[in-house]
Amino acid sequence: MPRHEFRPGRAVAGVVMLALAAGYAADAAGAWNASWTFFAPVFFGGLWLAATATWGSYLLRRRRDARKASAENSAAPASSSGSQAMR
Repeated sequence: MPRHEFRPGRAVAGVVMLALAAGYAADAAGAWNASWTFFAPVFFGGLWLAATATWGSYLLRRRRDARKASAENSAAPASSSGSQAMR
């Protein structure tokens, strides 16, 4: 049993931030000369990719949970009006 569920959006954001940190470190060390106009699209593109991965995993997790709940519950659904009495 896993200790926590996998969050792909956070993993993508982490990888993008590590790549940005490595780029800034290489620029600061003089090994690579890049302007800030390179880093801005990478940052915002990484955020967009992380949001897309989070949204996709949410949809899959929601679908999986609904399928699991419907398989466990074979009884008739409760009334939505608040009363169980049939009229």
